Amino acid sequence: MDIEDLREVEALLRVAAREELLSRFEHVEARTKADGSLVTDADLSMQARLREELSRRWPEVALLGEEMSRDQQTCLIPECEDHLWVLDPLDGTSNFASGIPFFGVSLALLAKGQLQAGIVLDPIRDESFSALRGRGAWLNGRSLRLHDEGRSLGQAMAMVDLKRLPPELILRLAREAPYHSQRSFGSVALDWCWLAAARVQVYLHGGQKLWDYAAGSLVLQEAGGVGGLFEDFREHPMEELGLRPRIAIAATHARLFTQWQDWIRATVADPLPAD
Repeated sequence: MDIEDLREVEALLRVAAREELLSRFEHVEARTKADGSLVTDADLSMQARLREELSRRWPEVALLGEEMSRDQQTCLIPECEDHLWVLDPLDGTSNFASGIPFFGVSLALLAKGQLQAGIVLDPIRDESFSALRGRGAWLNGRSLRLHDEGRSLGQAMAMVDLKRLPPELILRLAREAPYHSQRSFGSVALDWCWLAAARVQVYLHGGQKLWDYAAGSLVLQEAGGVGGLFEDFREHPMEELGLRPRIAIAATHARLFTQWQDWIRATVADPLPAD
C-alpha cells in the first residue's frame, strides 16, 4: 500500500461513516452479544459495506471484522501472512448507542504477520489518523511526530481504562496515582491516536483485541511514541498478532514509557493492603 492507496481508503471510510454511522447516530437500538458487549445495526451495516467496497477494490485481500463469529476470525488469522484487512466498524459502540459523540472506525492492513497500514476515523470531529509502516503517521494528511517535551510522569495526562485492570492496580491508582490527571473516553482505537497526537501522555488498558489496537497502535508507533502489548504485566511485549486480548501500556516517548511501566510493574508486584 502506498500513500495514494491510503488516501483512497480514508475517503472511502469517510463516505461510509457518514452514510452508515452518522445517519443512525442518536436513532439506534443496541443488542447484547454473547460476550456481553453491545452491537447495533450501524456496526453490522458498516462492516458489510466496507467488506463489499474493499473487496471490489482489492479482491485478493480478505477481511477480518469484529462482528464476525470467532470461528470465522480464527480461520482468517493465517491470512495475515499474506494480506488481511482487520476492521472494527464501530469502535465505541456503547458511546454510540448512548448518544455520546466519541466513537470511530478502525481499519488496519496486515501482511507477513505485521501491521503495514492503519486508519482510524473519528467521524464526529472529521479527524482521520493514518499510518504506513516505516513511512510515518498523519492527522488529516498533516504529519504527526511526537517529541520528548521533558514532562515527567507526575506531570502527565493519563488515559486509563479501569474496567479490566486487577484490583490491586485499581486501588493504587485510586489512592496514589503517579500522574497529574486521568481520562477514559470509551474508544480504544481513538485512545491510541489521541496519544499519538500528544493529547494525553501515558496509556493503560487491561484487555483489548486485535481490531481494537491494530490501526491505532501503528499510528502511535509511526508518530514516534512507545507502546507494548502484553499478556501479563510482568512479561515483555508480544510481537505475534492474534485474537487473544492484550494489555496495552504506552507513552508519548521512551523515558516516560519506562517510568510508567516501572510504576505499574512495581504496583502489581507489591500492592497496597486492602482496608
